Order: sequence, then C-alpha cells, then structure tokens
Amino acid sequence: MAAARPQRLSSLLSVRSVAGEVFLLQLAVVVLLVAAAVVALVVQARGDAMLDARHRTLAAAGTFAESPGIVAALRSPHPSAVLQPSARAASDIAGVDGINVYTLDGITVAHSDPQQIGKRVVGPFAGAAAGKSFTETFEGSLGRSVVSVVPVKDSHGTVIAVVSSPVTIQNVQTMVNRQLPVVLGSAAAVLALSAGGTALVSRRLLRRTHGLGPAEMTRMYEHHDAVLHAVREGVLIVGGDGRLLLANDEARRLLDLPVDAEGRPVTDLGLEEAIAEPIASGRSATDELHMSADRLLAVNIRPTAPYGQAGTVVTLRDTTELRALTGRAEVARERLKLLYDAGVQVGTTLNVERTAEELAEVAVPRFADMVTVDLLDPVLRGEEPPEASTEMRRTAVAGLEGDHPLSPVGELIRFAPTGPMAAGLAGGHAVLEADLRATHRWRSQDQANALQILDRGIHSLIVVPLRARGVVLGMAGYWRGKDSPPFDEEDVSFAEELTARAALSVDNARRYTREHTMAVALQRSLLPRGVPEHSAVEVAHRYLAAQAGVGGDWFDVIPLPGARVALVVGDVVGHGLHAAATMGRLRTAVYNFSTLDLPPDELLSHLDELVAHIDADEQEWQGITGATCLCAIYDPVSGQVTAATAGHPGPALVGPDGTVSFPEVPVSPPLGLGAGLPMETMTATLPEGSRLALFTDGLIENRDRDPDAGLAALRAALAGPARTPEETCTEVINAMLPARPSDDVALLVARTRRLDPARIAEWDVPPDPAAVSPVRNSCARRLSDWGLDDIAFTTELILSELITNAIRYGTEPIRVRLLYDRSLVCEVSDGSSTSPHLRRAEATDEGGRGLFLVAQFAERWGTRYTARGKIIWSEQALHGGAAPPGVDLGEALLAGWDDEGG
Repeated sequence: MAAARPQRLSSLLSVRSVAGEVFLLQLAVVVLLVAAAVVALVVQARGDAMLDARHRTLAAAGTFAESPGIVAALRSPHPSAVLQPSARAASDIAGVDGINVYTLDGITVAHSDPQQIGKRVVGPFAGAAAGKSFTETFEGSLGRSVVSVVPVKDSHGTVIAVVSSPVTIQNVQTMVNRQLPVVLGSAAAVLALSAGGTALVSRRLLRRTHGLGPAEMTRMYEHHDAVLHAVREGVLIVGGDGRLLLANDEARRLLDLPVDAEGRPVTDLGLEEAIAEPIASGRSATDELHMSADRLLAVNIRPTAPYGQAGTVVTLRDTTELRALTGRAEVARERLKLLYDAGVQVGTTLNVERTAEELAEVAVPRFADMVTVDLLDPVLRGEEPPEASTEMRRTAVAGLEGDHPLSPVGELIRFAPTGPMAAGLAGGHAVLEADLRATHRWRSQDQANALQILDRGIHSLIVVPLRARGVVLGMAGYWRGKDSPPFDEEDVSFAEELTARAALSVDNARRYTREHTMAVALQRSLLPRGVPEHSAVEVAHRYLAAQAGVGGDWFDVIPLPGARVALVVGDVVGHGLHAAATMGRLRTAVYNFSTLDLPPDELLSHLDELVAHIDADEQEWQGITGATCLCAIYDPVSGQVTAATAGHPGPALVGPDGTVSFPEVPVSPPLGLGAGLPMETMTATLPEGSRLALFTDGLIENRDRDPDAGLAALRAALAGPARTPEETCTEVINAMLPARPSDDVALLVARTRRLDPARIAEWDVPPDPAAVSPVRNSCARRLSDWGLDDIAFTTELILSELITNAIRYGTEPIRVRLLYDRSLVCEVSDGSSTSPHLRRAEATDEGGRGLFLVAQFAERWGTRYTARGKIIWSEQALHGGAAPPGVDLGEALLAGWDDEGG
C-alpha cells in the first residue's frame, strides 16, 4: 500500500497523463486566483487603514477644538501650560500621533513634540483660519502623515486658533501589516483547500483514465472503436439495471437489434426468451448454446465488477456451422475419454486374468455391448507364446447376463481356419463383420451357436489380435446388439488402439507372472521344506508371502551337538528375486556357521562380517539393502536358552501356565552395520513345556498398526491355555494378519522339552592315565543299563581316545558326559582351549591315530568351546555298532592304549 501511494502521486503530477495535466492546470488557476485575491485584500486593507486614519484624526481634532474651556485657555496668560497636558491626554485616548494647537499667526501652543511649542510653523492652515475643517496628507515634523485641521471658534463664531491631529503613514502601514497574517493565512487555507479539491478530482480522473495520456486515450478509443466494431463476435454491455449500454455491429446483426436499442431494457428489445433470459439474468456463463432465430449462438457472460460499474459483458459467437459437427465431436471426445480411462483402469494389477477382465469391463457399454477376451494358454502361465496358434482359452466376458450363446470363461476355443478370428491372427490386424446376418464367414466356427447369437440380437462384430512387442497374445472380440448401430471403419481404428493399449498391460502381467513364478520357485527351494524331528523341541512354523510377492523373510531349525537346537528367524528388506536370493545366502551362511557350534553372539558377528563384505564387494551386482536376524539356542539338558539379535524383534515366551512375556534381548545393529562391535546375548532357564515364538516384523507391524499395538495383539493371541505349536501358529495367524499381508511373515513356535535325567550320565576324571579304565568300565555298565550293548565296544574305544587326549593335552577339570537321546552323545570336556586336529598317521608313527579312529567309528564328532575350556563330542547311532569296513577292531583297540595317544 505504501509503495502504491508514491506511484499514484507521481502519476498525478506527471504531465504525460490526462489527470496530471488537469491537476497542474487547475492548480495554476487556483494559485493565480488566490494571488489576485491577496493583492486585492492588501490594497483594500491599505485603503481602509487610510480612511480610518482620516476619520480618527478629524474626530480627534474636532473633539479637541470643541472641548469646553479651550477658548478660555487660549486667552489665558499661559495657554500652553493649560492645553499641552490636555492635548497629550486626548491624543492618547484618540489613538492619533498627536493633537497640535496653533494660533492664527502660526505660533504653536500645544504639540506632540514639546520642543515645537512657541515656534512658528507654516502649513496649509488657511482653510481652517477661514473657518473650514479639512484632511490632507503632507510632510510634517513627524514625517509624511495624514492630518486633519479644525478651527477653534469663540462664542461669536470668530476663529481664534487651529487644531490639527496627525497620523503618520508608517502607523497606517503598521495597521495594514497587522491584517496581513490573517489575509495570508486565509489565502493559504483557500489555496490548500482548492489544491486538495483539485487533487481529489484529478485522482478520480486518474482512476477513470488509468493514468493514460491524451495521445494514449485517443489511441485507446480508436482501438476500442475499431475492435468493437470490426471483431466477428457480438459484444453487449448490460448495466446492473438490465438496460443495454452498448452493442457492437456484430451483436446487432446476430440479434437483429433495433437502432435505438442502447439504453433500453434487454427484455424490451424483441428478443426470443431463450436468448433474452440469459443475457438479462446477470449470471456467469461459458459457451452456453442458445437458439436465436435460425442461429445457434455460443453465449459467454461475465460480470464487469470489479473492473467497472455493476453489470455484465456478453459475447456471442455464431456456431451454426459447427452444429453439424457436434455429434461427431462428442463421439470423438467420448472415444478419447474411453482411451484415457482404459489407460487408467486396465493393468491395475499384474494378474493376466484380471487385466483381460478390465479390458472387457472398460469397453462395455461405452464402445460395445459385449466383449470377449481369449488368451493363449502359455500366456496365462507366464510363458512365451508360440508364434502362431488358433487355439485359445476364453479368459474374460463382459456385457452378458444369464444364459448366453458365447463360450464361457475357461473354455478352450479352436478358431475355424475360415473364420474372422483366424483371418485376424493370420493378417495381424482387426477384422470387421459389420452385419453378421449378411455374412456367413463367421458362422463356420459353429453354425448352431451362430444362430443362437443372431437370435439374441447380436448383429455386429470386430475381432482384434492382442499383439504386444511383436507377439500375439490372444484375441479381443467386440460385439454389438439390440439397438446399437453397427460397427464402421472408424470403430475399427478405435478398437485397434484400445486393444493395443490393453495388450501391453497383458504382456506386462504375463512377464510379471513368469518372474513371480521363478521367484516363488526360488524362494520355496531356499526355505526349509520341513523341520527335523528333535527331542529338545516340538516345532511348528508358518510363512505367508506378501501381497507384493515373495520376500526375504526366513526361518530355520538347526540340530546342534549335545541334543541342542538352534532356532533362527531372519528378514531381508525388499521383495522379488534379489530378496529371495539374499535370504538363501544368509540362511546357508547361518547353517554353515552353526556347524562350527558357535554361540549365538559369535554366529551373528560372523554373519554381520559376511553381510558387510557382500555390501563392500564391488563385484556384487547389488548390495544387501537391509537384513536382520534372531538366533536362539536351546539346551534340553539344562533348560537354558541363549539368544542374540541383530536388529530383529526379540522372541515371545509363553509359560506353561499361558502367561506371555517378551524377554529383553540386547539389540545390536542390523547385519552389515555392526562395525565390528561385539554382539550381546540373553540367557534364561525355561520351564519344561514353555513355548518360544520367533517372528519377523511383518507379523506385528503394518500401515495401520504400530509395533506396540502389534505386540499387544500378539500377547493376546499367544495367551491362554496350553496349545500345541501347530494350534498356536494357527491362532496367531488368524488373529494378527489379513488375508493378504502387505509384508511377508515368518513365524516359528517351539515348545521346549527336557531330557530325562535318567538318560544323562556324568563322571569327573582325575588327570591320571590310570583313571581311563575305571571311567570306561562305568560307561560300559551304564550303556548296558540303557540296553545299548550293541555299541558298547565302539563307545568304549571312542571314550578311551577322547579321555586320553584330555588327560595328556588338556587341563583340569576333566569331565565325561553321556547323553542317551535319538543318538548316543559322548562328551569329554577339559579346561584347555587347545583344539585337537584330525590327521592321518604314517606307518612308522607310534601315535596320532586316536582322532582318526574316533572319526571312523562315530557318525559325527567335533569341538565346542565354552567359557571355561572346550568339549570334544561324538555322536553314534543307537544300533549297528559294527566297525566300518576296512577297520581292524583289534588294531583300533590297541591304538586306544597307545602310549602316544591321539
């Protein structure tokens, strides 16, 4: 606003605008008038001051001359002594510069200047001496003054003296000067008011002329007049009261207006009501079509406010010539809209069948009354279609209700070689059958069925090959019946365009189906097909693929030595082949690390290093965008579970009484982000019959639910009476997930068991080779109690080798433990962290065969490190304890007592 004011002021003072010229001219006239008035007032004030001086001096002189006692004073011996004080007092009262008294011979009797008393003066007093009073201006002792002279007469009428009263011109000017401020102030006020009024008038003129100059206004008027009358569009300006203010030549021609139309109400111009009503209504309108006589007029109405006074501007355009094209333009517009809608509505999913249905649905009833879509069987399976085939499967039908003669969805159709479908496939273009009644070519497909189609009123057909990227995927058939007009050549072009757009969507869906099938096959091959039977836990699992396809969630159950079991779940961010392949790599890595019998924290540390290496390897085609993992190892002997997590939600624990808790597992960064930091673990002892639930984040998180709400829902689904793991999985999935989750979900539920203490045997072994025999004998007796005499010999041999190695190369404490489970597990532990290595001894070596024999007689063996040392273990089948082929039991037994050990 502040910036607009200086701009308007500059426009107001500019001589380039009409308003500026008017303002400056009016201002100059006002200044001249005010100046003339001031001069006149000053002159008048001076004249009034002079007249006032004449009147005052005459009154003062006459009053003093007629005052009582003046004659006596003049005839007294000392007239000056009497008259001088009276004259001074009278002059002060009268406001004159003095009252002077002279004798007839010119001697001064009284004077405003006492120094003049007694002196003779010469002045124009002759008239007064003759008895006449007068007023004149002349130079006196006080300077140029206005002087009035009055005679003094005695009682006989004889003039005995003269009284004069002067007022100097200077004092007269002083009186004039006293009036000048008022005169000038009044002039200034008049000038200010006049200038303000002139500015207001000019400002209003500035608004009206928009700051235009005279030349510009002239040019604007000329242009306005030229455009208004030369434009081939009628223009009307209607006032707010409904009266016609202006009409150009074209409007007069289109509406046939009378000559005196301007200034009359629109309703009184003799117009037809159809055109008069919108013009006089004052409402806005855009390209409304109205009839006026034999003309079809397009009417546009806009309000003139805020550009001018209230009213409307109406423009009229003659569209009579376009009337014949309106129908065709409307059809073209509908076709374009249909193509647009097809681009939006066809291909919303990557499902081949649904895409075909969308094509059929979008074309009915806006283009055809019925639509059929037939696809090649390989296309439905996501495979590459054959080069040419006339055998297709009906995939979609739209526009038919109840029983109909067209082939139903799912039916395999073999097109006749002479029919339009085969012709369209062979030529790769659309085929038009404008009148099915008049042609017999299409009846070769099925004569009886063709008659039924005609009986239903179907009379016109267009068949178009579904072709995308140079390959035919199927056929689309567009049918019209009942009261619809037959198809024509323009319809053929549109059908080809519509089908071509849909064919791309069908081909995209086919390609996705192929890739999805490959991804599903890859994922199924990488996920566990089943979980092994294990004495430590009873396990059930679920995997639900995401709505977007296969993902990277996985689980595993890995048996470990010592009757232990590892429960693992993991999550790879993303979907598709890359996520599935990455999941397979991580699952394989976890399984391989598990064979090293590592604790959960070390296992995840190795996995973290592997993921970081994959991301950093420049030869990898794509890095891992994100992966998490949770690993828990359960020992049925102690009932302890040890868990560690890398960015993954912790497990849920359900007690035997049905209470649910979420143990706090220290969370480490996701895989690949650990930066070499150590992982942390959680250890807890579980009552027998507890259930561990391991899951991925897709179970508790989605777009409509935050993790806290998901955990609360999971708690409610897990709580309650004891259920089997299978029942638990079913209950959790039904309660937590919709039919098609947005993210894939893996769920693993394990119910814990404890190993029967009667199947556990333990002995402490002194660090003395002589202690080997008693321990071996005790083990033999325990195996006999367990009914394992078949493997007693090989077990004694294995224990002898392991105990001997522990005594010779290990440190205290040394302990032996037998676990009777699905296999027999022999464990020998000691306080040393040195691990033995298997090697093949030379023929001349006296030792070095112990571990070789253990490896020959045991199904598996290995070393597991603990916080206080290591455990060397072996597993044997419970039956079939014969020596492996090629092994001499006698030599093996002698090797067990070899002095060098293994």
